[in-house]
Amino acid sequence: MKITTLILILSSSLLGLLRNPIPAYQQAGIEKAVFGVFPDGRKAHLFTLRNKAGMEVKITNYGGYIVSWTAPDKKGKQENIVLGVPTFADYLKGTPMFGPIIGRFGNRIAGAKFSLDGKEYSLAPNNNGNHIHGGKTGFDKKLWTATAMNREEPSLQLRYTSPDGEEGYPGNLSVEVVYTLQKDNALRIDYKATTDKATIVNLTNHAYFNLSGIKRDVLNHQLTIKADKFLPTDVTQIPTGERRPVTGTPFDFTKPSAIGARINDTTDTQIRYGKGYDHCWVFTDTSKTLKPGATVFEPESGRLMEMYTTEPSVQVYTGNHLNGSLRSKEGVAYGPRFGLCLETQHFPDSPNHPDFPSTTLRPGETYRTTTVYKFSVK
Repeated sequence: MKITTLILILSSSLLGLLRNPIPAYQQAGIEKAVFGVFPDGRKAHLFTLRNKAGMEVKITNYGGYIVSWTAPDKKGKQENIVLGVPTFADYLKGTPMFGPIIGRFGNRIAGAKFSLDGKEYSLAPNNNGNHIHGGKTGFDKKLWTATAMNREEPSLQLRYTSPDGEEGYPGNLSVEVVYTLQKDNALRIDYKATTDKATIVNLTNHAYFNLSGIKRDVLNHQLTIKADKFLPTDVTQIPTGERRPVTGTPFDFTKPSAIGARINDTTDTQIRYGKGYDHCWVFTDTSKTLKPGATVFEPESGRLMEMYTTEPSVQVYTGNHLNGSLRSKEGVAYGPRFGLCLETQHFPDSPNHPDFPSTTLRPGETYRTTTVYKFSVK
């Protein structure tokens, strides 16, 4: 082929691309934009992770919030499947944890106190006298240092150092969370932490999933949990220490079951305490490898979500306290049970239960855990 002919072909191809650019959804990578500005002038950014299949996940370095997340239905239509609020200002006002990084300790600690190596530590009592989700100013309210890695499987690395004594926790804790949008429509979340003093750590993400595309509540979602036991609680939702078999209870999701089938069974004390589901399920597989933990299927859309994790348990919360006061950017009101949280973690109140899997982290050790949420249709 003559050089002049080759140049003409290349020029024609380039002109065609300019006239008909590759659709954005086919351009795998990551984009960065300003999400909002703090009163002190600091900027929060919004990062869009996109794979070649068309999935998009938007994450802000303010709190590590998953702001939106699209997934295709059985007809190929991409729709958002996580709850969020319209603007950065709305996130600053506060939400019921619509998708942030939770730390230092996800879930509750009884009496907002724990002892470690003979010393008692006091934390903020921000939940019925107990401590929850890292305190009044947890990791969800921090501006993380972000590094975008634009590659075939786009990743966003978020880093934050929690100083010794923050919210009452001991030790300078260096935390790294990496979100990776994989080519198979899975979002992988890798957590890592180190400390210079013995401390406790239990990180998770608090996304509220709604596989209908935020059209209706989650009561018709079919849930399966790979767990034969759960942790019953007292009236303030602190574990009693018992690991109760799910068999014969409203907590049996060993086979697919609609979330709404038994959620209002108030003859069950635990349902009354949680006002529905707000409990920790203990996985049957006790290994620390990445293993299947749960599946969620939404019949009308055909969306199927599979959750894998290295953690020993998952806190399942069904948005029992949502009351319609918050809305999506499209104006949809988030009423009761409009979202499903699958918070992979160690057990609640672990520091006060020596027989629970330990959440203690010591100098020289590295905390590592991984959770994957994978989408498909059926």
